[in-house]
Amino acid sequence: VHLIIALPKQNKTMSASDLTTTLLSCQNPDPTVRTAAEAALASAEQTNLAEFFVALANELATEGKDVTVRQLAGLHFKNLLVAKDDALQAEKHNKWKAIPAEQRGVIKSTVIGAIRSPIPVARHTAAQACAEIATIELPYKEWPEFLNILMENVTGATLDDGVKISSLECLGFTCERIAFTLTLAAGGDIPEISPEITDLMLTTIVDGIRADRPDPIRYAAAKALGNSLSFTRKNMENEQERDMILKTICDATQSQDTRVRAAAYECIVQIAYQYYDKLQNYMQSIFQLTFTTIRSDEESVALQAIEFWSTLAEEEMELMDMAAELAETGQTPPAESVCVGYVKAALEHLIPLLTETLTKQDEEVELDDDQWNLSMSGATCLTLVSNTVEDLIVPAIMPFVQQHIQSENWRYREAATMAFSSILEGPSDEAIGQYVNQSIPVLLTALSDSNDLVKDTTAWTIGRICDLHVRSIPEDTFPTLVNGLAGKLLSETPRVSSQACFGIHNLAAAFANDNAAVTSGTNALSPYMAHLLQTLLQVVDREDASESNLRIGAFEAISVLIQNAAPDVKTVLLQLLPAIIDRLAQSFNMPALTNEDKAEKEGVQGLLCGLIQVISIKVTKEELLPYCDSIMTNFLQVLQTKNATCHEEALSASSAIANVLEGDFVKYMTALTPFLMTGLRNFEAYQVCTVAVGLVGDISRAIEGAMQPYCDDIMSALIEALQNSSLHRSVKPPVLSCFGDIALAIGAGFEPYLQVSLMMLLQAAQTRAPEDDDDLIDYVNMLREGILEAYTGVIQGLKDGNRTDLLLPYIDAIMGFLEMLASDRKNDYDNEVLGKAVGLVGDIGSSLGGQIKEQMRQPYVMELLKEGHATGDSTIVDTCNWASSVVQHILTAC
Repeated sequence: VHLIIALPKQNKTMSASDLTTTLLSCQNPDPTVRTAAEAALASAEQTNLAEFFVALANELATEGKDVTVRQLAGLHFKNLLVAKDDALQAEKHNKWKAIPAEQRGVIKSTVIGAIRSPIPVARHTAAQACAEIATIELPYKEWPEFLNILMENVTGATLDDGVKISSLECLGFTCERIAFTLTLAAGGDIPEISPEITDLMLTTIVDGIRADRPDPIRYAAAKALGNSLSFTRKNMENEQERDMILKTICDATQSQDTRVRAAAYECIVQIAYQYYDKLQNYMQSIFQLTFTTIRSDEESVALQAIEFWSTLAEEEMELMDMAAELAETGQTPPAESVCVGYVKAALEHLIPLLTETLTKQDEEVELDDDQWNLSMSGATCLTLVSNTVEDLIVPAIMPFVQQHIQSENWRYREAATMAFSSILEGPSDEAIGQYVNQSIPVLLTALSDSNDLVKDTTAWTIGRICDLHVRSIPEDTFPTLVNGLAGKLLSETPRVSSQACFGIHNLAAAFANDNAAVTSGTNALSPYMAHLLQTLLQVVDREDASESNLRIGAFEAISVLIQNAAPDVKTVLLQLLPAIIDRLAQSFNMPALTNEDKAEKEGVQGLLCGLIQVISIKVTKEELLPYCDSIMTNFLQVLQTKNATCHEEALSASSAIANVLEGDFVKYMTALTPFLMTGLRNFEAYQVCTVAVGLVGDISRAIEGAMQPYCDDIMSALIEALQNSSLHRSVKPPVLSCFGDIALAIGAGFEPYLQVSLMMLLQAAQTRAPEDDDDLIDYVNMLREGILEAYTGVIQGLKDGNRTDLLLPYIDAIMGFLEMLASDRKNDYDNEVLGKAVGLVGDIGSSLGGQIKEQMRQPYVMELLKEGHATGDSTIVDTCNWASSVVQHILTAC
């Protein structure tokens, strides 16, 4: 085989031996050699893809070749057909399909033949390459020889066991990839796998998993079976075939080989997830198998048996939620979606088993390793069970908790604490509240336990209580609780201190929207605020603060404390502000010798910007003004980094400053604008783009007419954003809304941008969503809100500038949008679209008056107003009353 491969700066014919050299050169440590080799392979791909596939297939299949080269050829072959990006994946598949069938046949024959290689690496790599071809062709009933050859490989008596294993691996890879592509193409143009193909797959797999097969073959078959279950519904619907599949799997759970048993339980987990409605006849057997395994099998197998019950609990929660939603409209779920209540029925036996797993903590594992083990799996399962059975969990678990939470054995102390923490979310306050109340003194004492794991779990549990049941904490215990958590911030391991930050964070969050603090001027946090903030800043400076997310946890706790601070601690916040600004200024001098240092430095800068933002919201303009030059100087320096998160934080914090300073913010515009423009055009880091768009809106409201000199560039960037098809769709509604903010700020000065912006709004108004796609419906509603906000801002801005005449050419299209909203609104649960539509009716009427009398007498106008009144929402009703009076005035005027 000869290929024409264009090497960089060279043009010569490359033989198969040269391909060998090129593949090896791709592994060369010298970047120059490596880059040249990669370019040569890319050139071969572009020059003649079919010939390149042939060459790689021969390289993979030729016995006697260097094993590394064979592996590299097979992996490169596979990668020519695989991509993470959906569009690129489809493009690669289409390129393969475009190769003439005869040529594809030669390539396929060569690659699948390599599965019979005596070299394990070559067999395994060929299995991967074959699977990618089969993923493309099997849905279209192409390559019929594929399954026949694999079946012959698995069932043939004369072939080596390694060939059987690689053939089953190939089936497993194929099933996994087909399931993935079918998921991506849900509702698309990839056909379902035909029953004939799944039948042949299952026949081959079941033959491989037979009890008389060697364990390595059974393991490969069990993994393949697990991957196939997502598209074998027809087989699972057939009772006889289902019985055979379940019997095969259950038999495999009794294998002498640990890997086979674990793989068999993975299949049972998949069945619980995908075929819950088919479990009933098998639950008694699965119940006995899983319980025995959890109690006595090796950890890797027991973990999968626990996972079955976790999956079952998740499925039952989902089914119960569905039933509750349907019940609201008087409907009942279909028979296949009824919750049988397996978890509830097993509760009496399941709980003792799970609490037993909680006592099997792994002492060898460092707390920060987060290694998944039996006790962690048991705790997760218990949490899911609690959320499924709700109040029933309390009498089932509390005897264990009360018996062991003060045990002399640390394992039982930790297990009891973890058990209590795991059930906090499921039950009602009425069921769990009294136990939460009683637990606080015990838990506070346990914060000083001699065992680190007990302290860690205790701090986590207190944090969960503060998050979920703060109202059950007795008032007289509050000071002890705050001081207890604060006392663990500096003296404990990073893990325990991080959990203490979590507790303080949740405790502070409980005071959000605290109206009492507004009227009284104080709240229960006020006496501790100065000490907590000071201590948390010391935590940030701990040498080990980068471990266990401690530094981030401390910053987040500070942020929530500031956000929910009562008026009487404003002095504390004003003392804190210059210290935070100074920290930000000093951060630029932090050494950053490694990428890790750089990431930590920029992370700190982003978090400090966030703190300045939340403090700014809590103070007045006069209080903030003396610090603003220093703040903005530092923000501009942060914006010079190459870190998207830093940009997001600095731009967001700038919004807060603009909101407070109002017109005085204009002094920073010249220096800020270049960074603002960079943010607006950062289409890849779309979160930055979104924040930049929000900042434009905030600045527009703050400096109003002084925005005019910057509008050409800003409007240009906003239009670019709307026209960019790769920009994340969530950015587009705020961009549309931003048109309104700018128009409202500059009034008649918006005229140069009017036509292009209204054309964009009219185009966006055409967007529709399929009735069965809730995500897209929600997005369309966001888009419509943005359009309505934009129209409102433009109309009000032109009215303020005495140029409403500019709107007349567009008014029919705008009213057409309102007419569509009157008849076509879905999932507008909070009436956000309706409320803004009614407001727009009033704005149009008050701006254009009798010029639009004919449009205002249309039935859809009264329909929108009528629907607005019917909501009962006081804000919308007030808007409706105003808009109705405007419309009425227009219609009755001479």
